[in-house]
Amino acid sequence: MTLTDGRRPGSQGVAADHVSLRRNNLSVVLRHVRDLGPRSRARIAADTGLNKATVSSLVAELVERGLLREGSADSSRALGRPGQLVELDGTGVYGVGAEINVDYLAVAALDLAGDPVLEKRVPMDTAHLDPGTTLDQLAELVREAVAVVQTRGGQVAGVTLAVPGLVEGETGELKVAPNLGWGELSVAQEMRTRLGEPTYPLRVDNEANLATLAAYAELRRTEDRTSGGKNSKNGKNSSNTENGTGGSVHDLVLLTGAVGVGGGMVSGGHLLRGGHGYSGEVGHMPVAPAGRTCGCGRTGCWETVVGLSALLHKATDSDDPVRDPSLDVEQRLAEITRRAEAGDTRTLSALQDVGTWLGIGGAILVNILNPDVLVLGGYFAVLGPWLEEPLEKAIRERVIAPDGGGCRIVRSELGFAAAVRGGAQISLDRVFVDPTMIGAVR
Repeated sequence: MTLTDGRRPGSQGVAADHVSLRRNNLSVVLRHVRDLGPRSRARIAADTGLNKATVSSLVAELVERGLLREGSADSSRALGRPGQLVELDGTGVYGVGAEINVDYLAVAALDLAGDPVLEKRVPMDTAHLDPGTTLDQLAELVREAVAVVQTRGGQVAGVTLAVPGLVEGETGELKVAPNLGWGELSVAQEMRTRLGEPTYPLRVDNEANLATLAAYAELRRTEDRTSGGKNSKNGKNSSNTENGTGGSVHDLVLLTGAVGVGGGMVSGGHLLRGGHGYSGEVGHMPVAPAGRTCGCGRTGCWETVVGLSALLHKATDSDDPVRDPSLDVEQRLAEITRRAEAGDTRTLSALQDVGTWLGIGGAILVNILNPDVLVLGGYFAVLGPWLEEPLEKAIRERVIAPDGGGCRIVRSELGFAAAVRGGAQISLDRVFVDPTMIGAVR
């Protein structure tokens, strides 16, 4: 018996399985080159277990799609004719990340290799603007990033928006953003409308989660460079940014500070989102019950004692220019740094106090999660030289496990670009999971 199109029963399922298998193998090869750098076809075959003919076919398709390109000759071969290395082609596909924060908007575009082709931050007092005005301005930044990609002849793999609040990931619905005063807003749909219903995927995520993914990728790259790639098990690392790594760090907590305080957690190489995707709101841990009222309406949240507003309240007078939200946050922090370096007593006292409170809350997280690394991001990283000593002291005193549970503290080098870079990287991750979403280069 045959079907009307001449194929035997079940052949459609076999064909679908073949397509799925090939898509998976394309992903394996592309992620392998991303994680371990330029490789010859023979080396890819040896590392992944795929046969050489299959690898050659897969590489040819990835080159045709503009995701890989031919590199230099493989000089590592001692005998025989040197093979040709293949490497990521960073010229054709880009991810875009954009961020709404309390006192700025930002955007970034990364190529497939993770290198930025655009990074821009605009000071803006968004906490005192209505959501529509803020989203209008953010849409302008996204259009600017897309235009940069298009002028380079590239394709946008996706846009990811970072917001400082609780986000329902599947729908892009913002439930609440206390420091913005926003609630129950479909940010994803609002942005799609402003961008003219674009063909590229658009998603919304919590800014701390995205910053965590960027910090995790940064730490992984740093440690792999330091170890010469030996952190990757058996020379293999085929996981994507959100779902794991072959590096030595598998458990991480990021604390990112601006006006608000956010946190992100990686456990066993996986980002912890929680049952409904609302994890990471560490800034609202109640640590000072008799303290100040938080933007969320509660009293004594952690961010009321360690957020940037708390530092400025302790270190400056109300008319001090560094409190002006229209100034770029890095300019304001540069002035705080200058005062600290000059030995200003009030500034140093405020930093000591914030560092101690940072350690008190950090110790709670270390006791619960026992991370390998506690990463300081945002303004915590900028002022880390003054925050780390009281932070480490409080953690040593309050973590029950010996030697602070083995947790080390590092400063992220991404600054205030972490969330937009994480958003751009998540957009690119879709390509590494399914390279067939990118059409062949014409």
